[in-house]
Amino acid sequence: MQDIPTAIVGASGYTGSELLRLLLQHPHVTLVAVTSRQEAGRSIESVFPRFRHMRGAELTFIQPDPEAIARSGAQVAFLALPHGVAAEVACALLEKGIKVIDLSADFRIHDPVVYEEFYLHPHPAAELLKSSIYGLPEVHAEAIRSAELVASPGCYPTSILLPLIPLLRAKLLDPSSIVAHSLSGVSGAGKKPDPALMFCECNESLRAYGLPKHRHLAEIEQELALAAGQPVPITFIPHLVPVNSGIHSTITASLLPDTSADDIARELENAYADAPFVRLLGLGGHADTKNVTRTNYIDIGWHIDPRCRRLIITSAEDNVIKGAGGQAIQSFNLLFGLDEKAGLQSV
Repeated sequence: MQDIPTAIVGASGYTGSELLRLLLQHPHVTLVAVTSRQEAGRSIESVFPRFRHMRGAELTFIQPDPEAIARSGAQVAFLALPHGVAAEVACALLEKGIKVIDLSADFRIHDPVVYEEFYLHPHPAAELLKSSIYGLPEVHAEAIRSAELVASPGCYPTSILLPLIPLLRAKLLDPSSIVAHSLSGVSGAGKKPDPALMFCECNESLRAYGLPKHRHLAEIEQELALAAGQPVPITFIPHLVPVNSGIHSTITASLLPDTSADDIARELENAYADAPFVRLLGLGGHADTKNVTRTNYIDIGWHIDPRCRRLIITSAEDNVIKGAGGQAIQSFNLLFGLDEKAGLQSV
């Protein structure tokens, strides 16, 4: 098949640079536009010397102008922009017939009232919320295939939703008992000047933040409620750890009275039997970020504590790949009828 003309809007941040790395090597992609306000006028290979001599690395960054992106011939655009900014660009590109895969939070929340509660401003394009598809490929593959606007999930939510959705659908857990402790590398905060993210502030340090109502809680509870068929309020405790990338989540929940270890294994194995990037470690398995960083895999292991009838799940992923750019490319592959693994097998 012919290569798909593709744009990346916001291509110089941590997620944007991972999208560059992956899409420059994708067998069915030709990059036709990459944008960055700071790097406009410079080539990809001059900003990121590691991409020198790769096909397409001579492409020059431009300003994030929807008219210029449309003139490039792009059929699809990845938006690696901050929330609030992405919506305006998405609207303009959709009007020009360009499919959008948005990696910000702007289109993940179905209810504009909930969006305003968590993001502290009215939704900038609420009319699009009904048509956006939450881009969790292992859960919403069929809807993604026919989408015009994909809202790619956040990194923390991915690490929590994939282990829990099959179990809540099967009514194996008490929905009111879920607690998730998640630890993220510093790249999760984005490429911005912030004293709290400086090396001397983060190195040899571990701290919780965003308590008690981190913004990702909105999409986590939304998707868990859809799986459970009822509201699922959870306690979510994110932490910053001194590593570049990686997320580790430890999730606990009370088992319902008749739930067994075999039930947990059966539901997870059935849900992800054909999911190429979900690796189940089984009962007694421990997820470890060193096994997933620089890949598009999520590893999931679990234990059962018989003393208190609680399930303990551990999951690990790379926050800028499976939790961001790689997962968005899975959705891209589904959108264009490609092998879901295309461009992702070697990462």
